[in-house]
Parts: sequence; structure tokens; C-alpha cells
Amino acid sequence: MSVVKIDIIGAPTAFGQPKLGVSLGPDAVRLCGLKEHLSQLGHDVADKGNVYGKYRAEYGNHSERNEEGLMNFNQVKDFSEALAASVEGSLDNNRFPFIVGGDHSLSIGSVSGVTKKYNNLGVLWIDAHGDINNSDTSPTGNIHGMPLGVLLGEGSRSLVDIHHEGAKLKHENIVLIGVRDLDTGEKAYIKEHGIKCYTMSDVRRLGLDVVITKALKHLQDCDGIHLSLDVDSLDPLEIKGTGTKVDGGIFLSEMLLGLNILSKTELLVSADLVEVNPLIDNCNETAEKAVVISEYIFGQSQI
Repeated sequence: MSVVKIDIIGAPTAFGQPKLGVSLGPDAVRLCGLKEHLSQLGHDVADKGNVYGKYRAEYGNHSERNEEGLMNFNQVKDFSEALAASVEGSLDNNRFPFIVGGDHSLSIGSVSGVTKKYNNLGVLWIDAHGDINNSDTSPTGNIHGMPLGVLLGEGSRSLVDIHHEGAKLKHENIVLIGVRDLDTGEKAYIKEHGIKCYTMSDVRRLGLDVVITKALKHLQDCDGIHLSLDVDSLDPLEIKGTGTKVDGGIFLSEMLLGLNILSKTELLVSADLVEVNPLIDNCNETAEKAVVISEYIFGQSQI
């Protein structure tokens, strides 16, 4: 990978789900030397600090539900607007926004910011879950299970229209990787719209390196690619500090191999790394592994 001008953008939101602590994820990853490790790869790295909306007191109002049963709707909407503006500003300065979270609802904001600059954005969604629910299909009302659905134009109009009106993504420009815990409504939606989906069975059968190669070929006509990587895509044997662990996931060694392949494409323009929760971690091991994952996104190799 050539030298990249990277903006680290902390997205300390926990509003998209009920477990406290994930808002501490960005600073936990920083403490493990994120900026220093990326700089050692030769990149131009700036830490832009954390993005905040007007709702800063997460621990005081963390269980509000609106009339549709969505948790912390106003807080998620407000944070998404703030993050989208920050991401767009990074791209305006010809830099690569690397958003570190924070729960996965932050992708509503990050992708909304990216799509102000890229009209035909492709997305690699590496996650144990589909995150493609809406208020009708979600069994929990937690918005961290809905960001991809929102970005495709489903659900609340005020979430769909964040930063600029309408759906931000096309169904054919999405590749789900590593999924192994899909709700019934998500399965139906993926089949109905023909969304490219590689389950963990596919990853085991083909290898993550092959899956990433196929995904990049599928997205080759996009004008840019956004990576959204949830650490719960990894097996719980590897990752302790995340809130929705699912057995049978990706092992770190195969993740690094796949990301090394991804790092070689010139289409990668932005990325999210989400759901690190140091409050349920073991001695910050998950944050340390998040730094290693980040290095491989930006060109580290084993040779």
C-alpha cells in the first residue's frame, strides 16, 4: 500500500445498543498505540479526536425508546449527523477517514459522510450480524442492528435522510462477510434484494482470502469502497471485549490474511472499526488486537 493520509476519528457512541462501555472503545484502542503503529508503516496519520453530538451524558439517558420502540433514537440521529460532517470534512481534505467506535450504529453517520463524495460507493460489511433490520423486523429495537438497513433506505425517514436525503447505498454494492447470526427478517431481505452474502460456512469452505478477492471483484465498478469491520466477526476465542459475541467466527490469522489482500486495492477510501468494549474485555486484549487489525487494513504484512 502506498502512503495514506489517515484521519483517526473517534466515534464514542454507545446509544445504538444497551451495554455500556463501548463508548470507551476509541480511547482504549488509542492507548494501545493506534496512531504510532500506523505511522510506523509510513503513513501520514492525524488523530482528530472524538466526535460528540449534543447528547454527552450517555450514562444518564441510555434506555429511551421512541414510539416505534427504537432505543435512543434522538441520540443516534444526533450523533450520526455530527459524525457524517466530520467524515465529509476529512474527505474534503483528501484524507482517509478511519472511524474507530463505538457501536455499529455509527456507520449510519460514517457512510452518510462518505457518500457525499462517492456516488456509487461499495461496502464490505465484515460482521457476525447482517445489521439490516428495521423497526418492523428488529427483535430488540437496538439501532446497532439496523445501520445497513437505514443506509439502504429502510425504516425511519429521519435516519435515512441524515446528512443528505435518500438511501446512501445500492443493494448490488454491498458484500456481507462472516455473517452467522441473521434474524428472520434479515434473511428474507437479503434474498429478496439479491445482496451478496458470504456466511461463515462460505468463509470456512473457501477461505477468507478467496472471499475478499471475490468481494473486490464484485465491487470493481464502484467509485470507492468503504470497509465496516465489527470485531464480533472474529471468533469469541479471539475476542472477549465486544457485546454480541457469536460462536464459530473468523480467526485472527485468517482475518489478517484477508485484510492484507484488501489493503492492496486502490478503491478503499474509508473504514470503520467498531464494537470494542473495554469494560467486558480482558486486560484490553481486544483493543490490542484492534490495533493489529488496523495495521493490516493499512498494508502490514507478515513478510
